This record gives sequence, structure tokens and C-alpha cells, in this order.
Amino acid sequence: MSDFVYKRSIVRSIWGNSDLILLIFAGAAAEFALNRAVDWLFFTNALPRDPIGRLFSTVRYAQEIVFVDDRTAERTLDQIYSIHKSVERARGAQIPDWAYRDVLYMLIDYSERSHGLIYRPLLAAEQRDLYEVFLRVGQGLRIPDLPPTYAEWQADRRRHLEQDLEYSEFTRRLFEKYRQHLGPWRYEVLRLTQAQLAPARVRRLLGFHSPPLLSEAFRVYGLCKKLNIQELVHWLLLPSRYVDEVKKFDRASVVSAEV
Repeated sequence: MSDFVYKRSIVRSIWGNSDLILLIFAGAAAEFALNRAVDWLFFTNALPRDPIGRLFSTVRYAQEIVFVDDRTAERTLDQIYSIHKSVERARGAQIPDWAYRDVLYMLIDYSERSHGLIYRPLLAAEQRDLYEVFLRVGQGLRIPDLPPTYAEWQADRRRHLEQDLEYSEFTRRLFEKYRQHLGPWRYEVLRLTQAQLAPARVRRLLGFHSPPLLSEAFRVYGLCKKLNIQELVHWLLLPSRYVDEVKKFDRASVVSAEV
């Protein structure tokens, strides 16, 4: 049985790295809050009720796709698809196709942005690798009208950013939940991180401004990981009871990306 993602893929390097995973979900948390379909999150109440717990469950699903064989990945994708369909039946409505694409596009974009923030920009071959993996994920979830190439995805991503985002009452309420669960100073760390990661349109809608030297701080952290300060940084980002759980995101078998 072949692997769903080949062992030297950049996707394994990214999704087996706890720092990058936290950054991906920090960025996505900002954009999620602006999505015009964010009311679906409030229908299930899973994310507003427990944003951090939802992060962990999503990472577990993602790693059950990235680090397994084809058959296991297909079973996980089928399970996710079934969960979404059961939510639609419960509400008596259908999640828009564009909303499914938005979520997939966020995972692609913030995977690339996070790697670039801590290590280096992805090479062209790595960008194609990243997109090809997530294209197969999207196909496994029956998401229609996905662009066939990375270049076409970039154009569609820009269109989605312009068409599908707005600041709403749901945005305000979701950020209040982030603050409630993280506490005031960790919440400010989250906002600074989001300001560094988010595309320009997301930053404008949320009124984010990133300190000029913050990107250098992330870069220095990436270069100094051998100093073993990772647990301290995770403690700064998350309540202490979650730090041990975050360690499980790291996959020892991952081939590290060159920096």
C-alpha cells in the first residue's frame, strides 16, 4: 500500500512540525472569522465553544491523511465528508461549494506562509507539491471546481479573498471567544501573529498592523530552534495545559525542510 503523501514531500515537513501547525491555525483563525459562511461554525458551536480543542481535533484529522497510506487517508476523508453532510442535514441547508474551497485554500496558503515566515519561501517545485497534495485532499472531500494547477489556484485564491470575506457580528463574537479561551496577553500574541501571516485583505478588514521587526523575530526563532526554546514559545502561545499535547504534533519521521 503506497503512502498518500510521499515521504520526502514538503507537506510532511510542514504538517509534522508543531511550530508550523500552530502558525497555520493562527492565520486560519483570523480568516475563518471573516468568511461569509462563518455562521456554520456557530450552528454546530464546536469552534466557538472550544477553539483550542477544535484545533487539536483538526490536526489529528490532518495527520491521519498526511502520514498514512492511501487507504487510511481515503477512509479519513470519507469520514470528514460524512460529518459535513450530517451537519447539512441537521440544518436543512447546504454548505456552499465556495466555502469548502475557502477552507481548503486557507490550509494551502497558510502552510506556505508559515514555512516562509520561520524558514524560507517555498521553492517552485515545493509549491506545486503542496498544491498537488491538497488538490487530492479536496477531491477526496468531493469539493468541485478545484483549479488543476498551483498557478491557477493562486488566481482563484485571490478571487475568493475579494469575494468571500466580510467583517460581521460573527467575526466580533469569534474573536471574543479567542480572547476568552486564551486570556488577554496570549490573545494579543495571537493577533500579532495573525497580522504577520494574513494576506493584505484580511489585515485590512481586521485592522491589523504588524510591528516592522516582528518578521525578523520569527526568522531568528527558526534559526535558533536548536537552543531548545520551543516549549517556552508554545507556553507563550497557549495555556500551559495544552503544551504537552502540542508536542504530539511533531513527527520524528518527518524529513526536515532545508532552511
